[in-house]
Amino acid sequence: MAQKVTPRILSGFMELIPAEQLAFNAMADRVRALFENGGFVPLDTPVLELSEILLAKAGGETEKQIYRFSKGDTDMCLRFDLTVPLSRYVAQHQNELAFPFKRYHIAKSYRGERPQKGRFREFYQADIDVVGSEKLSILYDAEVPALMYRVLRAVGLDWFHIHLNNRKLMKGFYAALGLEEKATDILRLIDKADKIGLDNVRAGLKELALSESQITRILAFVQLSGPFETVLTKAADLDIQHDLYQTGLDELTAVCRGLIALGVPETHFVVDLKITRGLDYYTGTVYETFIDDYQNWGSVCSGGRYDNLAEYYTDRKLPGVGMSIGLTRLFDLMKAANLIPAGRATTADVLVLPMGDVSAYALDVTRQLRDAGIPTEIYLGEVKFKNKMTYANKIGVPYVVVLGEDEAAAGQITLKNMQTGVQETLSLQDVVLKLQTLGTAEQDESCV
Repeated sequence: MAQKVTPRILSGFMELIPAEQLAFNAMADRVRALFENGGFVPLDTPVLELSEILLAKAGGETEKQIYRFSKGDTDMCLRFDLTVPLSRYVAQHQNELAFPFKRYHIAKSYRGERPQKGRFREFYQADIDVVGSEKLSILYDAEVPALMYRVLRAVGLDWFHIHLNNRKLMKGFYAALGLEEKATDILRLIDKADKIGLDNVRAGLKELALSESQITRILAFVQLSGPFETVLTKAADLDIQHDLYQTGLDELTAVCRGLIALGVPETHFVVDLKITRGLDYYTGTVYETFIDDYQNWGSVCSGGRYDNLAEYYTDRKLPGVGMSIGLTRLFDLMKAANLIPAGRATTADVLVLPMGDVSAYALDVTRQLRDAGIPTEIYLGEVKFKNKMTYANKIGVPYVVVLGEDEAAAGQITLKNMQTGVQETLSLQDVVLKLQTLGTAEQDESCV
């Protein structure tokens, strides 16, 4: 006898039981519907890319987390996000696309980082990006988070905050302090502030050979956070004489006003000058979104502006802006917070239970119910009726159709409501009409 192997999955990967998977799929469907409502078109790129493609734009900590391997003479990587494949796609198909190109992509990405609460090695992302040719209006930097606000509300979240900043503002500030050559290193350090604390940030700045005066000004600056008018007024009052700083300030102002015009209440976004984003390809507006009372899970929706999305693949300037929801992290958080409603473990509205020698009639009824657009499952197994009802209760099917020899002889159906326990014997036509009416009512209620 072969030795048994303990069934298990790799650390940092997620598997769901049927009821959870259906809830996850429903969440993804709501996200997809709102993306398309905003005029974004679907895109699906390969999960594997050539290493020279992904590594051209990776940079920072992410490059260390890439899964890379060879097959024959081909050097390849698993994608670590959906943005770099987008940049390759846009460069490759630029003559076939209409700009601005607005795409969404819901798919898995892979990062070899240490698994912890809210962090997975395999995870679903839901991305939206707008890519322009040569130019892209700063107001798209407002449209993207405004749509993500609608999405997060639609999946059942009430209290969260989108944190905004602008890397031009940050780099202009550091340049004005005479730290232009060290700006990238400072930004990477500030990006870790929430994880390592300001004391460790201070220590890191000392290691970069900054003066005490420079460190004091930087720490005071990055702690500016709150309502956009308050923070941007304070930032303007610092009287930083640098063109890049002023550009960042103007862009942040335009984005915040655009958010309000697009219906995002000021209660749900803040300007936070320590948000920098760790990926080096961000050049302007950056975003991080935190769920109130669950900030220790990290950002569930982030992104930013790239001045030249495809610079490694084409000479054509293709500026872009985008955001990504970490769907796996978000779902895991919502489960932990009991925000995922208990659901059924079946896609069927009806379970057909044949009793006795009526299989031909039961199969015909099943076919007709499906033809009428009613999701229907049939139990094909010679077990006791009690066992069949136990199965029906376990999967949470709303209705059961019981078909015995009496029903088959009369050409009728016994329909049982599993929630109320009420059952009635009807014609097939009446059952179809009843279930179609109930299904329409449920759809109307879900759209309210």
